[in-house]
Amino acid sequence: MKVVASHTIADLRRRVREARQGGASIAAVPSMGALHEGHGRLIERARAECGFVVVTVFVNPTQFNEPADYARYPRTFEADLTFCEARGADVVFGPPVEEMYPHKQQTFVETGEVAQFMEGRFRPGHFRGVATVVAKLLNIVGPDKAYFGQKDAQQVAVVRRMVEDLNFAVEIVEVPTVRESDGLALSSRNARLSAEERRMAIALYEALTAVKDRIAGGERRSIEVKRCAAEVFARYPGVRPEYFEVADPVRFTPVERIEGPVRLAGAIWVGQTRLIDNLLVIPEAG
Repeated sequence: MKVVASHTIADLRRRVREARQGGASIAAVPSMGALHEGHGRLIERARAECGFVVVTVFVNPTQFNEPADYARYPRTFEADLTFCEARGADVVFGPPVEEMYPHKQQTFVETGEVAQFMEGRFRPGHFRGVATVVAKLLNIVGPDKAYFGQKDAQQVAVVRRMVEDLNFAVEIVEVPTVRESDGLALSSRNARLSAEERRMAIALYEALTAVKDRIAGGERRSIEVKRCAAEVFARYPGVRPEYFEVADPVRFTPVERIEGPVRLAGAIWVGQTRLIDNLLVIPEAG
């Protein structure tokens, strides 16, 4: 079946309403486009679990800290349509900015503790923009399930908390990160890397796995495992670490001692490209 492109809220709501009247459950896959196989896994999971799949493609201006970053974010709507059709999506919702923000926005979703550290620290206001646009999209689509990638684990945690606090009637489904053969997490930003930068980009995944191994070996002090990550980054002089944190996997607050599951999360700059990644680590008891 050919995928449908929808560009207005009224049109999308009509299509969703008709699908629901026909007995279909509704899935939403929020994205900013420039789709890759990581998004593909989200769409495929949604297709397997729901009767009507809506992929949203919207580059949200309120979550960018730098106007230049927003301006150069890739916009590939026609290619994204083809991508979604191949994976069985029913509708791709690609509204213009003026459809999503017809007036100067005066109402925002404020985020709390879960957004305070890591991405929240280095991208002030980012999660406010994310939570607000996700709330808008969930309100527009009205899905039974919404699908998000684990690569943006803190974002998923923010969305989960928003859904819980504001009583959204939607199940948030977290889908594992899709990686290249060397471990690099798929990201729309990877396309910006030169061949040499692509070689260096693996530093973050190497640091995450080295720390995971150190924890498996019995180390429980966060300060020590962070030193392990720093040693990995030191082998890549072209990489600038922004942060590397050991955090509670639900609250996303830093922990000093690893006494249960933790989320390892980091951000690095490779040239002019910022990359993030994370791993959930569950240490053995004893």
